[in-house]
Amino acid sequence: MRYVNLIGVNMDIDIIFKIAGIGILTSVINQILKISGKEEISTFVTLAGIVLVLFSVLGMISDLFTTVKTLFSIY
Repeated sequence: MRYVNLIGVNMDIDIIFKIAGIGILTSVINQILKISGKEEISTFVTLAGIVLVLFSVLGMISDLFTTVKTLFSIY
């Protein structure tokens, strides 16, 4: 795992590569399905890619809110 220090906060770079990989894979599958005439299924594949990315980022958003609450002493 590679870490980048941004203003004292360690950020995992691997999540960026995972999001990019899901995006590339989703777009390739989407184009293949559109060419083969299955536009409805390609829409579901795109939606599934978005949901996968949102679930992978959800934990990071939770950590962000926890950090902000701690930083500003919000209870």
